[in-house]
Amino acid sequence: MSEERKKTNIILFSGDYDKAMAAYIIANGAAAYDHDVTIFHTFWGLNALRKDDKMLVDNKSTIEKLFGRMMPRGAKRMGISKMNFGGFGQKMIKDVMKKHNAMPVEDLIEMAQEQDIQLIACTMTMDLLGLKKEELIDDIVYGGVAAYIGEGEDGAINLFI
Repeated sequence: MSEERKKTNIILFSGDYDKAMAAYIIANGAAAYDHDVTIFHTFWGLNALRKDDKMLVDNKSTIEKLFGRMMPRGAKRMGISKMNFGGFGQKMIKDVMKKHNAMPVEDLIEMAQEQDIQLIACTMTMDLLGLKKEELIDDIVYGGVAAYIGEGEDGAINLFI
């Protein structure tokens, strides 16, 4: 009788670099332990999935355009949760990470995709913040709460970050 694979499910709500890094380290570690892993990105956690490049997208309201300008484009532009000091704290932590050969979040995201970790972008939050699919990285899944609940109900590990 074959054993069913364990599931690890993570809700990434935070838009902080260090919290996104923790989520992706846990996700990649769980995948290495042969878990099926899902990361559901909602609210500020969606910034980890944004493309780095500035994009001109049609049909955005003024508020949606403002959200787009105020939110960081991509994981490498996200601030850290404590001691950010106007972006200087993030530079310091990245220097320390480089010194210790720790992977930056953008590389952890790429590794997650290589390990077939399911990255879900919350469509309700995308609508609220005015984010369009073309503004997010390729090879992700789009879904609402039902998509997360469908994955999360059988999870051996469920985390909210």
